[in-house]
Amino acid sequence: MATPGIPEHVLRNEFLIKKLEEIAKDAALMNGILMRTKETPNASEVVGFAPFTLFPSPVPRALFQQALAVQVHFNLLVDKISQNPDFLEEALASTIKVDEFTAKLFNIHKQVLKEGHAQSIVLGLNRSDYMLDQGEDGGTSLKQIEINTIAASFGGLSSRTPDVHRHILKVADRLDERKKILDNNPAAGLAKGLTKAWELYGSEKAVVMFLVEDVQRNIFDHRYVENELWSRNIPVIRRQFEDVSKTGSLDQTKRLFVDGKEVAVVYFRNGYMPQNYTSPQSWDVRLMMERSLAVKCPDIGTHLAGTKKVQQELARPGVLERFFPDQPDVVAQIRATFAGLYTLDVGAEGDKTVAMALAKPDHYVLKPQREGGGNNIYGQEICQVLEGMTEGSERTAYILMDKIRPCPVQNYLLRPGATLKLCTCLSELGVFGAYVRQGKEMVMNECVGHLLRTKSSEHDDGGVAAGVAVLDNPLLV
Repeated sequence: MATPGIPEHVLRNEFLIKKLEEIAKDAALMNGILMRTKETPNASEVVGFAPFTLFPSPVPRALFQQALAVQVHFNLLVDKISQNPDFLEEALASTIKVDEFTAKLFNIHKQVLKEGHAQSIVLGLNRSDYMLDQGEDGGTSLKQIEINTIAASFGGLSSRTPDVHRHILKVADRLDERKKILDNNPAAGLAKGLTKAWELYGSEKAVVMFLVEDVQRNIFDHRYVENELWSRNIPVIRRQFEDVSKTGSLDQTKRLFVDGKEVAVVYFRNGYMPQNYTSPQSWDVRLMMERSLAVKCPDIGTHLAGTKKVQQELARPGVLERFFPDQPDVVAQIRATFAGLYTLDVGAEGDKTVAMALAKPDHYVLKPQREGGGNNIYGQEICQVLEGMTEGSERTAYILMDKIRPCPVQNYLLRPGATLKLCTCLSELGVFGAYVRQGKEMVMNECVGHLLRTKSSEHDDGGVAAGVAVLDNPLLV
């Protein structure tokens, strides 16, 4: 099972692979594909290369282009959902009764709605993730895993991987494949969205604030976006919830100040998991920022638009038409990417979903309302979770999705300190979107790049930061 375009004799050439391994590691370091190797605030002393594939992995050209083309429609859909409080309340009504984290986010949403939005500028930086599903007829189709509307990562590092794979293929004398490595710079595209929001805010002295964790292994991914802003003479600060709690405030016009600096844009690279909110003060800070005049990326409505329950509700017949009433082509393009999604709400429909899951657990994925990778439930564990619930309402914290069955390929996964071996791998394609709306006018709406992550087929779930997947590049076939 050779990678298309990478012949079997190349994959099995031990002398060549050993040579390429050392070259690849050096190329990764020289090109800045970096990650902290330990949980420590001092990145400069504990840095290694972020894990990546030795060769680019094949992706069908037509499906890749389909994913890029539909991204601007997903940008619009997320924005429309964020502006529709009735839909959000309908969609999340059952979930917020049993999921405390989503309920707290929704309460902030209600408070902001009651008070009124201070800022009419909306910035969305998202990433829609897909796998390529093999049908029973042998055909392959693009199926969406999820859309990440907060802290969508690896736009920075994926901007650096093309040059690494180009260099590897050049050394391996695979020049035809080398020509097929696409240029890709999501960092610049994400920064373009941040720049537009900062410009519309209208204060040259105001800063873009990255809201971050105490220790961030993936800090270099942030830095590429940050450096793009500095190159545009836009000042950037990095702060944690605790910092904003201590030094943050709103003035009479709701301008947000942190350490005496006016904040034009709050860019959330933290705040998407319950453990990010370490104290009640963290939630107070989130509310203060949402109430402020600063542009939020994302604002609370956009954050909620990315929940799994909303994803499941969108798959219901007629729902997409609510958001695109006179655009059947747009509806068709979006719907074509949906996998089977099923409600677990209390009632006959939810009971039917539970019966399906218990009868064939290997055919589905049980998904909670969480981001960050490593949260989904597979196989017999689905039965254990569902059968272990003491109350039927507990299941409404989850949705059920058809398990996608991608076509495996062979590749080498390079990890610091790990022995290199040929693996059977599965890939996941991410597409970055950036949009800016001011009032009712959409002033920017673009697809700004892509990300390919690949993992060994023995793993069901997990991203790069979770230590399972590695960075990759698509080789269009």
